[in-house]
Amino acid sequence: MKLQLKKIGNSTGLILPKELLARLGLQQGDEVFLTELPDRGVKLSVYNPQHDKVMEVGREVFREYRETFEALAK
Repeated sequence: MKLQLKKIGNSTGLILPKELLARLGLQQGDEVFLTELPDRGVKLSVYNPQHDKVMEVGREVFREYRETFEALAK
């Protein structure tokens, strides 16, 4: 899919077609993440690269306090 950069106010933006937004389940105001690739490319995704790090911290906390969480769940 070829997109064109456009002037939006004092900035430059990329307009995403509504069909693409629908496929990705996105709407105005949602966040997307841009990752630079080694070949001068970019990857645009709805996936937050920090999510894995946060989930691992959560898993460590649940492992460490497993008995406490099991007692609270009763």
